[in-house]
Amino acid sequence: MSLANKLAEERRARLAAERLLELKQAELFAANRKLGNHAQQLSNEIVETRAEVAMVRGENQRVKTELGVANEKIQIAERRLWHSIETIQDGFAFFDADNRMIVANRSYLAVFEDLEEVQPGITYPRILQLLTEEGIVNIGEEPPAAWRARMQDRWQQIDPEPMEIQLWNGEHVRIFDRRGPSGDVVSLALNITESVRYAEKLHDARERAEAANRAKSAFLANMSHEIRTPMNGVVGMADLLTETDLDSEQRLFVDTIKHSGEALLVIINDVLDYSKIDADRLVLHPEAFDLEKTLHEVVMLLQPTARAKGLSLQIDYDAQQPTSFIADPGRIRQIVTNLLGNAVKFTLDGHVLLRVVGESVEANATKLILTVEDTGIGIAPDKVDHVFGEFNQVEDDRNRQFEGTGLGLAITKRLVEMMGGDIWVTSEQGRGSCFGFSVTLPVNPDPASAAHRLDPNLQRILVIDGAENGTLQKQISVLGGDPIPCADPASLSSNLLGSVSLIVLALEPDNPAFSAACDALIRLASETAILSLSRDPKGVLEAGLPNVHTIQRPYARSDLFDAIMQIAVRREVPMVSEPCASIPKVLLAEDNRTNQLVFRKMVGKLDIDLRTANDGFEAVTAYTDDRPDVIFMDISMPGMDGKEATARIRALEGDGPHVPIIAVTAHAMDGDRDMILKAGLTDYLTKPLRKDALLEKLERYCPRCQLAS
Repeated sequence: MSLANKLAEERRARLAAERLLELKQAELFAANRKLGNHAQQLSNEIVETRAEVAMVRGENQRVKTELGVANEKIQIAERRLWHSIETIQDGFAFFDADNRMIVANRSYLAVFEDLEEVQPGITYPRILQLLTEEGIVNIGEEPPAAWRARMQDRWQQIDPEPMEIQLWNGEHVRIFDRRGPSGDVVSLALNITESVRYAEKLHDARERAEAANRAKSAFLANMSHEIRTPMNGVVGMADLLTETDLDSEQRLFVDTIKHSGEALLVIINDVLDYSKIDADRLVLHPEAFDLEKTLHEVVMLLQPTARAKGLSLQIDYDAQQPTSFIADPGRIRQIVTNLLGNAVKFTLDGHVLLRVVGESVEANATKLILTVEDTGIGIAPDKVDHVFGEFNQVEDDRNRQFEGTGLGLAITKRLVEMMGGDIWVTSEQGRGSCFGFSVTLPVNPDPASAAHRLDPNLQRILVIDGAENGTLQKQISVLGGDPIPCADPASLSSNLLGSVSLIVLALEPDNPAFSAACDALIRLASETAILSLSRDPKGVLEAGLPNVHTIQRPYARSDLFDAIMQIAVRREVPMVSEPCASIPKVLLAEDNRTNQLVFRKMVGKLDIDLRTANDGFEAVTAYTDDRPDVIFMDISMPGMDGKEATARIRALEGDGPHVPIIAVTAHAMDGDRDMILKAGLTDYLTKPLRKDALLEKLERYCPRCQLAS
């Protein structure tokens, strides 16, 4: 090989070696770089691991510190809780599921005094045994074993009822036990000795207060009776004096006496009722009664006052509504009397209207709405909200002339609320007021109280009525009648009169149409019976109508039905000529001479034989000897009172007809009326007597009592 070739080959070998060296150097550099990266990664991981280890060590230290603080707080809380439990005066103990005491405070252990056995570890049954054996608890007459068994049964209950025990020293302890989910029991014993003693004091105080209330009620009843008895003489004589010849000054004096006496009676009634309501002692006495009849009785009572003022006092009872309900008729009467009385008092001219409407709220109950509308002085808007307050009267220049206690509307509101109703008022000053109340009353379920139905032979009735509202025709329709209206009496004819069973004449004698109707009926000489509805029955009788019967307005639907049926009976029974009836006898049983004189003067113009009895014994004797037509019986009389005398008279009557006996009494407390009527009396009059009310009773129970000729 030539030298040149060798040199070329060596150069190629050297170049190859250099390239291999470069390659190996590159690989070594890559390997070093990779190794460096890996070393850096390991270094980072080591740093992170060291940081995490440091953090965990710090967290562990913090947790240990916090656990230590929490444990210390728990220990402090436990010490404070136990210190509090030890401090309280009531006993506290904790028992495990096996009924063994775990802990108990000093108050709990103090009950057992020096019994060292009572400490944590003792069982509940053993505690019960020590309580009875050591005489720690007063178990009365109950055997110890029975008492322990009863206590053990209570302890085993899931939720034991609190119970009270009495210790040997007279202290009272109420025990509360609560069982936890795992069966542990917390027992708390409260010392209630002071509460028991306070309750005993309250009981004694309540008994004294009730005794005082009973004494107050008795005092009020006696006061009412004692005041009413002389007031009967004052008001009665004043009433009689107004009928004598008096000059203007004398009449002023008499009217002042009468009005002052009546005002005093209103005050007495209001104070009696308010004292009952204020003490929550007023009780309602529900019973079946005729609402329409009751309302008409109130209107009749106020009619003389309204007539004297020239007022028209009207009643509008929805003919489609029932009339028999279950409620306290005395309190219903009182509510309506208060509202109507106020309306008449504060109305100087115009009218007062009592309106009754209703709606069925269920099968056997009706929501009644009663309103009293007047054309009186009205109430200012800023005073309306005060009218139902106690002792409130709307004060202004116009109504200071009207007297009153300011209790009437407050009592009325309380009575309505006691019946579950509402009361309201709307008013326009100078135009009048409307007081209304609503109550829901059960309808009387007694079949006898169902609506009256006229006999088919009596259904066609001719109605001669001056009113335009058609109320009378509606009433007759509700009773099952067929009313035939006649607006013009001049149109009456024999054919028309012969086609009807009855003629109802609803015109007042001072109405020109009344005279025209009378002339036509007399001219036609109809034999059809006439029923007159009038406020002046005497004026009707003086008109000379043939075959006429009268009922006085206002009248109830039942009165109208009864009058029609009585006329029907008279038509069916032939009239028999009878000798002239003797003068009716009236017996008055009254121990007060002044009241006897008042009564005698009030009936002085009647053609009656009035006899008097001074006590119950004389009343019974007079009944036996004279057989009076009606008896007026005082209730409070010496020796034998009116109730006992009535009972003896009823016993003498047996099953025969009963003489009407009307109570005349000064008793006016709640329940007196019911008590008196249950004693066998027929009706009730309160002293002081009102002449109109007395004459109304005589007319009702002794129709033969007429004015002397």
